Amino acid sequence: MPVPPELVAILREHIEEFGIHQDGRLFRTSRGGVISIGTYCEVWKAARAFALTPEQQVSPLAARPYDLRHAVVSLWLNAGVAAPDVAERAGHGVDVLLKVYAKCIDGGAEIANQRIEDALAA
Repeated sequence: MPVPPELVAILREHIEEFGIHQDGRLFRTSRGGVISIGTYCEVWKAARAFALTPEQQVSPLAARPYDLRHAVVSLWLNAGVAAPDVAERAGHGVDVLLKVYAKCIDGGAEIANQRIEDALAA
């Protein structure tokens, strides 16, 4: 998937500071071990608390790290990228794309309602 330049810069800084483990892992414990799922969950929970409003924190929004994939694919769809192009980037067929990903972005209903109102007013 395409990565914004700002995130690429952060990743490069991380690699410059911490290097890459012999087996290719970017993130590891201080002793070089595999990071436990419990640690990932703790960090994810803290990140949600930092980044989301209280209302969003009690919602299912970004409840797990994999939800970021849903968010980016839904963002592309809502940005107007054609479904076949989004499906190709995500490695899915259009049917899976629309069934699984098209409904995962916060605030999508407001955008859709505004588009409908704009179309009716035209």
